[in-house]
Amino acid sequence: MAVREARQGGADAGARAEKYSGGHGGGHPVGSGGAHQGGCACGDCPHGAREGHRRAVAAFLRRRDEFAAGLGLPAAVAHSASASRQWISEELAQSAEQVAERGRAEGHAWLTGLWRRTAGAAGAAVVLLLLGQALTAAGAGWTAARTAALAAALVTALSLTAASWFHRAKGGVLAPLIGEDNRLSTSRTVAAAWVLFVAYSVLVLAGRLAAASRHRERDTLLSGLDIARGAGLVTVLAVVCGIAVLVRRVVGLRVLGQRLQKVRADRPRAADLLTDDAGRGTFADIQYVAISAVALVFAAVRLARHPEQLPDLPWGPAVVVLVSGATYLAGKYAEGGRPVILSVVRSREAGDLDGPIRTGDDIEIRGAGFVPPGAQGADRLARMVVRVGAVHVHVPLVPVPGGFRNPTDTLLTVPVPADVEPGRVEVQVVTAAGAETNRYAVDVTE
Repeated sequence: MAVREARQGGADAGARAEKYSGGHGGGHPVGSGGAHQGGCACGDCPHGAREGHRRAVAAFLRRRDEFAAGLGLPAAVAHSASASRQWISEELAQSAEQVAERGRAEGHAWLTGLWRRTAGAAGAAVVLLLLGQALTAAGAGWTAARTAALAAALVTALSLTAASWFHRAKGGVLAPLIGEDNRLSTSRTVAAAWVLFVAYSVLVLAGRLAAASRHRERDTLLSGLDIARGAGLVTVLAVVCGIAVLVRRVVGLRVLGQRLQKVRADRPRAADLLTDDAGRGTFADIQYVAISAVALVFAAVRLARHPEQLPDLPWGPAVVVLVSGATYLAGKYAEGGRPVILSVVRSREAGDLDGPIRTGDDIEIRGAGFVPPGAQGADRLARMVVRVGAVHVHVPLVPVPGGFRNPTDTLLTVPVPADVEPGRVEVQVVTAAGAETNRYAVDVTE
């Protein structure tokens, strides 16, 4: 009877969460053809995905804080601390999964519509270049170099727009820059920026060569493509592209070897270029992006001053970019680590007697790396599992105002299930990223 009442309370709570999160039960308008109208907050239509996700997050946070304050518990489980904890954990896990689904829907809608924003940004860049050239040509007059630069920009913009349209379902122009964890890759983005700049530079020279009518002018342009003039630029291009390929290989091998934990993001964000998976700024990424951006600006100025040759990137700035790339690569080798259990002890409440670990007791698992970067969300925390002997125990979510007390990156609290046979058993944690810790042996008594 108690279980039935608890399940009924959970169903009622799920209905309330669905109502708050903007589901179909909220009465959103649907057209005759089944298409959702502008006010819809459902997760399966692009114009309502963001609003649906926002409402789902607000409903989850509200419910988590209610449970943290001791509110919303059904009478059937309120008398038992362990039953209350399990019921709350299951309710929060179900609500968090709804939030995750809405987040994935928002991410998909954002990626699908990105190609339109790419086309708009590319067109705006061409217009700004045209205005800048028109203003600077007021005194010097319009030249063939200006025409070539504008034509190269137009070709580049059309190419990016076409590529975005063909890959519109996978992020448009960002498709090759998105890593396997659905985040923007810093190494790929920096390499792509250099590739795009070099391609634009060659297009400018090609346009000028096509418009050249005199033999001496053509010879000058062809000599401008000589490797000796662009040695620094070519070296930087080769190194940053090599770093992009090597980083992908390093990260993949470290994930497979369980030396690095990766959790998939809902969608890529610009902040991914400067932060780690947890959203914290990282020195290696920031310095690599900043120095590369400064060097690109310098190379662009050189191209504007001497449009008859490849940008002459001096060896000073080139070496700075190479050192920055080496620092970034070293940071990729150094990040991460395998989760580890350091100790397992019996959890003791105030007033409890000291004693051995018995079935039904709570145990504290102390260690490091239990919560991977990017797995701080409740839906990811609910995926954590502890093996106690042959029994798999899901780590309960214990809410507190503003977050969760359990689990944490260094401490997990789980009950020893009654199915565990007394004797020496091994404890092992499986994180949300799928990485496994070392096995730690404990003695369980009757």
